[in-house]
Amino acid sequence: MGDSFTEGIGDPEPSSPGGHRGWADRMAEELARGREDFKYANLAIRGRLLRQILAEQLEPALALKPDLISISAGGNDLIRPGSDPDTLAERLDAAVGRMSVAGATVLLFNGPDVRDTPVLGMVRGRIAVYNENLRTIASRHDAVVADMWSMRELKDPQMWSADRLHFSPLGHHNITIMALNTLNVPHELLPQVPTPLAPQRWQAARAEDLVWAREFLMPWVLRRLRHRSSGDGMSAKRPTPGPVFGPGIGSALPGSGGQMRG
Repeated sequence: MGDSFTEGIGDPEPSSPGGHRGWADRMAEELARGREDFKYANLAIRGRLLRQILAEQLEPALALKPDLISISAGGNDLIRPGSDPDTLAERLDAAVGRMSVAGATVLLFNGPDVRDTPVLGMVRGRIAVYNENLRTIASRHDAVVADMWSMRELKDPQMWSADRLHFSPLGHHNITIMALNTLNVPHELLPQVPTPLAPQRWQAARAEDLVWAREFLMPWVLRRLRHRSSGDGMSAKRPTPGPVFGPGIGSALPGSGGQMRG
């Protein structure tokens, strides 16, 4: 359950449903190894706010009677002016309670430390408050927290895609490893360390910033002003549980991923 993060945006893969892989598909590939009866559904849709995720995805997820549910939600709310991390957490609390009562292991993703990230860095304080609320929710409902905030490697710009809003394949790969470790799932994935970038002249860096602002920031701002979403008219890429076939089966880099139904 979730938004663009769980859908896999930033990790393009033509052979994956929807054309994106992401940490969830990658983890599902690992969870499926040696388990012929394993099935996986991914209900996440890019651009969704927390209330939309809960309204559109919670009941379908519970109807699958899953062993494992992951949810990453609230990020799109937090980057909007006037959002309240405490109010968001209250909404999420009840939903996580329902998941837990249904018998599923619940994996909650907190937000990364975005101090040095354009646009997202402005809401670092809200993310920190929301993360603390998530820990309270997890403790109350015996859920598990996948702690992206503590992943110092995510500060490397190569962990982020060209839009600087989503993770790159490298970022998704390392997040997959963190999630598997959080669930105490044995795997053979190895962290990938990016090759250090050559020093860049400030003129080149500013030119890249201008290209980014034109190609990614302005379209994002315009969608906000028009009350539109990148996910308008879209549906989930894996709405029903099924076996996992992906590029990570039997390969090394970039690993695997998964989310929801085991």
